[in-house]
Amino acid sequence: MPAGYVSATEKIRSLDCLTRNIYWEAASEPFEGKVAVAQVTMNRLASGRFGDSVCGVIYQKNVFYEKVICQFSWVCETTHKTRPVHQPLWAESELVAKKVLLENFRLPSLKGALYYHADYVSPGWQKPKIDKIGHHIFYGER
Repeated sequence: MPAGYVSATEKIRSLDCLTRNIYWEAASEPFEGKVAVAQVTMNRLASGRFGDSVCGVIYQKNVFYEKVICQFSWVCETTHKTRPVHQPLWAESELVAKKVLLENFRLPSLKGALYYHADYVSPGWQKPKIDKIGHHIFYGER
């Protein structure tokens, strides 16, 4: 296999993981908000510090003080397994995943974004704020 080769099966799996992450993190966000969540995922993959595949980045878990911490909150929650999917929002999430994963669509302002949180929480991060899109605030590294 040539360097950088990705099989169709792996591409489809990555697309499914990215669609799930966009949907469960940002289904009700505007188009740009969905792109932003996808872009943070891809930025993390490119950094090499969060996993070696799209799915690896999304499902990465760490243990701090004997507590499992998920990179994306929905991964540690179980409600997504029983909650019904709103088909139009799923379709938009999938469209965004295709644009970001297959067409390399990006928001220039979020080039360095690796983290985000909802605007109704305050984690007290000491990271430089990059942008606010919809209900998410995006951050980079120092």
